[in-house]
Amino acid sequence: MEERQYDLIFICRPDTPEADVDKVVATLESTATEKGAKIESVAKWGRKRMAYRVQKLHEGYFVYMVIKTTHGEVVKELERRLKVADPVIKYLTVRLDEELKRQEKLKRHRERRAARRPRKTVAAPAAPVAPIAPPSEPSAPTA
Repeated sequence: MEERQYDLIFICRPDTPEADVDKVVATLESTATEKGAKIESVAKWGRKRMAYRVQKLHEGYFVYMVIKTTHGEVVKELERRLKVADPVIKYLTVRLDEELKRQEKLKRHRERRAARRPRKTVAAPAAPVAPIAPPSEPSAPTA
């Protein structure tokens, strides 16, 4: 089966101690490795203001994870654990591999088109043109 990549973002309560956030992250990491997934990266974005209120809160502690796995059950289990974790107020998992494949395909297509297309050569600048003198004023007729 093909390996898939997921982005997992979750928001904890802003008053949650750093140790509790670390505990949630450690739980998710251990669960993922037990099920055969790889945690590519974990980024703690810290306390940020949210765009809208969630559970009457204006701020939250954001954590971002990149997960690679071949089994979809891993994501279901991680989401289940986030759902029952007390400090977590919101989470979102997004599958990225389809989008990454599409971007790779577009990149290859652009490269092939660029290779077929002849490169335009820059022409040497033309010799400077002398400015045209303004028309002289007609002289008055002599009587």
